[in-house]
Amino acid sequence: MKAFSFGSWVFRSCRSFLLVVLFGFVLFSFPRPVFAMHIMEGFLPPRFCLFWYGVYLPFLLLGLWTIRKRLAENPSYKVVFGFVTAFVFVLSALKLPSVTGSSSHPTGVGLGAILFGPLPMAVSGCIVLLFQALLLAHGGLTTLGANSFSMGVVGPLVSYGLYRLILACRVSRTAAVFVAASLGDLATYVVTSFQLAWAFPAPQGGVLTSFSRFMGVFAITQVPLALAEGALTVMVLRLLEERMGGQVEKMVFGGVTHGR
Repeated sequence: MKAFSFGSWVFRSCRSFLLVVLFGFVLFSFPRPVFAMHIMEGFLPPRFCLFWYGVYLPFLLLGLWTIRKRLAENPSYKVVFGFVTAFVFVLSALKLPSVTGSSSHPTGVGLGAILFGPLPMAVSGCIVLLFQALLLAHGGLTTLGANSFSMGVVGPLVSYGLYRLILACRVSRTAAVFVAASLGDLATYVVTSFQLAWAFPAPQGGVLTSFSRFMGVFAITQVPLALAEGALTVMVLRLLEERMGGQVEKMVFGGVTHGR
């Protein structure tokens, strides 16, 4: 049996990530106007931008504090956290066409929420969204607070809460990971739809009517994408455990990794 080399695994992971980023760069070199799941620059009125920044910032500060504490306990934490952040970057940058000129995308935050808990993902999500706004024109700086709250706060909270709840019901971990990652993705899309509906209520029916319309715009592609993300998260988590063994178990928030 060939001995496992952690340095070699990191090198191969980085190489694969760079290839995916290069492929994504080629795709994004030929953009077209869309209403993407990341709310675009300048789309929200200023008062809503400020509101969502105010809601998001406490989670960002708590996330930074949590990461600092975890690094002090286990320095190797940063390697897997970097991998998870790269995973979120690649998945959430893959915009797939939806109806009426919109687009949908996976989020990838469920994996990090299961491994590290929800708070560190508030930092990871912000890093990812900031780079996407600056380099890919996906999202924006004025809407960074709103996008970070939906993808970096609500998505991970839903994923982690469901993961722990399902495990507590004595269901297999595979099922828990799948459901948690899938519904965490959908939760992000639901919150984004609410953010848009609140800012732009329909003349007839107000926020609720607008919310149902925004939900309908993304639903056709977002539901199958969420299911695919759930399956991918199961595979990636198993791969990490096979490659790194007990190191992953030591990093998992709450120590919940047992069972299949």
